[in-house]
Amino acid sequence: MVILLNCAHHLSQRLQKTFVNYGEAMMYSLETCPNAWLRTHSVWGRYTVSFLLIITQLGFCSVYFMFMADNLQQMVEEAYVTSNTCQPRKILVLTPTLDIRFYMLTILPFLTLLVFIQNLRVLSVFSALANITTLGSMALIFEYIEIPDPRNLPLMASWKTFLLFFGTAIFTFEGVGMVLSLKNQMKHPQQFSFVLYLGMSLVIVLYICLGTLGYMKFGSNTQASITLNLPNCWLYQSVKLVYSIGIFFTYALQFHVPAEIIIPVVISQVSESWVLFADLSVRTALVCLTCVSAILIPRLDLVISLVGSVSSSALALIIPPLLELITFYPEDMSCVTIAKDIMISILGLLGCVFGTYQALYELIQPINHSIANSTAVYA
Repeated sequence: MVILLNCAHHLSQRLQKTFVNYGEAMMYSLETCPNAWLRTHSVWGRYTVSFLLIITQLGFCSVYFMFMADNLQQMVEEAYVTSNTCQPRKILVLTPTLDIRFYMLTILPFLTLLVFIQNLRVLSVFSALANITTLGSMALIFEYIEIPDPRNLPLMASWKTFLLFFGTAIFTFEGVGMVLSLKNQMKHPQQFSFVLYLGMSLVIVLYICLGTLGYMKFGSNTQASITLNLPNCWLYQSVKLVYSIGIFFTYALQFHVPAEIIIPVVISQVSESWVLFADLSVRTALVCLTCVSAILIPRLDLVISLVGSVSSSALALIIPPLLELITFYPEDMSCVTIAKDIMISILGLLGCVFGTYQALYELIQPINHSIANSTAVYA
């Protein structure tokens, strides 16, 4: 993200522009590169980045659909056995009353209304609410996860699991498509680097701690979302609810990026009297698309890994180092910086190829639907 910010800032100063987005940064850097073919086809750099941003952000939104539906289903299906006593879960498999897809369709109209909000400053208020609810939920989760004894856990997982882990880890860079837009909306954009460093440091520490302690606590029984492992009592049912509300608000912020790319193209093709209708129609269609995607592939863990491997790795690991090479190479880059950028891009490319293969391989494997579509109820 920092590489992307530096390149965008350098290009905006060179071209005397107040702001350049991710796609424009790629296009402008290709326009000044030494290769004549790349200069001629520089606009395809913007198209490629825009396409990847659309796929990535809509993939995030589909994952949010699954997360909210999974937690909502567990809360509803377990409501009649929920108690005031918070005891560790003991797995008892029950056939769910309603399919997970029903819960996705239930959420759909509320998200459709939410994405009609177009102002990023207003969305930032929802983002703040989402952060507050998420942090409160994580505090209660940490309170439940006592430091367990790791001696019963395997020393190392298989290499196939590592490939899925790569996609899941890269998925956490879901803000890469938002950083330039957020910086442009800040009152003091020159302070954004500090905010980014601080925010990413906190997020990385929280993810590492929660992922490590969660796995040490639940082992191979760890669910795709750790909230699904929480005890079946009213306190932790409320944690799932509050966490889902936070994800609900975050959906609108992630949705902003593909909407800002697609909608201007659509409304440029209609008369002024149809602009509002076209705008709202496109937003509704995109929300429905993310819902349909979640319905077709309701496998939260594998979809997270797939989205992370396919597009997040390209936007977060492959393209930014290449962008830095193209942008600063005419200005005598150091050999260390060139080697660093090449290594990061190669790492991202390998993770993209092998992570995508493993996620797709796992998705096409037959699953036991009686277990996969059941709700785990714990005494």
